Amino acid sequence: MARILVTGSKGTLGTRLVKQLERNGHEVWQVDTRHEADDRYFRADVANYRQMERVFEQPYDYVYHLAAEFGRINGEEYYDTLWQTNVIGTRNILELQRRKGFKLIFASSSEIYGETQAEVLDEDLPLRQPVIPHNDYALTKWVNEVQIMNFERRYEVPVVRLRFFNAYGPGERYHNYRSVVCLMAYRALTGRPWTVFEGYHRTFMYIDDFIPTLARVADRFKPGEVYNIGGTDYRSVRELSDLILQLTGADPGLVTYLPEDKHNTVSKRPDIRKAMRDLDHNPKVTLEQGLPPTIEWLRREYGL
Repeated sequence: MARILVTGSKGTLGTRLVKQLERNGHEVWQVDTRHEADDRYFRADVANYRQMERVFEQPYDYVYHLAAEFGRINGEEYYDTLWQTNVIGTRNILELQRRKGFKLIFASSSEIYGETQAEVLDEDLPLRQPVIPHNDYALTKWVNEVQIMNFERRYEVPVVRLRFFNAYGPGERYHNYRSVVCLMAYRALTGRPWTVFEGYHRTFMYIDDFIPTLARVADRFKPGEVYNIGGTDYRSVRELSDLILQLTGADPGLVTYLPEDKHNTVSKRPDIRKAMRDLDHNPKVTLEQGLPPTIEWLRREYGL
């Protein structure tokens, strides 16, 4: 059993990860910005070093650093908060790691691949050719990875970087900056319009295929490794939208079709062979299987 801290523990992924780590037998501590009545929970902002020092008055074997401002549009409209949380927050975690000596598991993003033209995105691609992030969120995540690589070289800190690809499923509450599945499903259920950009493709990964893999990283920690954590269900965004229309019975007139989404990646298809080999990552759930429980959860959550 390990003592593990999860930052961003009250988020969509953090909530599920905490439960999975506990099921795996670990002692799990949490940090987020909400008020909670829990003996193993700290309210602290990762961008505030003084607050985080209190969290690290006790030792941890591993830290999952999930806390971040999420989303491309969010990053444009709240860029100051994005940079403070993602970049200063991660630097604070690295400084604390240098002092305390824990193993760090960092949540990066498929967005770091930017506008790279490649049929399949493998983990070493950003080291073989220039990476040009196409929005502030993507840029902060690549800055985070460079911060980590610098600390690895300078201080030999043990870190694993994970690049997440389009996870979805029950538990993701709606707001305007959420993932494409949540956005479209909620808007379909509530009669709100959405936009589909033609020719864009994503590899979708159901949360039940994702969380067990994420939790196994602590048990199979390999310092210096980078993993794409994604699915195999490679679909067009148009297909996703059509399935949501079919499953919700929403009016097709809610959808506007446009040719281009500026500053967004056209295709995201990850090479996940390393995660399959080292972490037993085995995504199986298709959109046809994963969308119905996701939509049903939204119905229950919002009384729709």
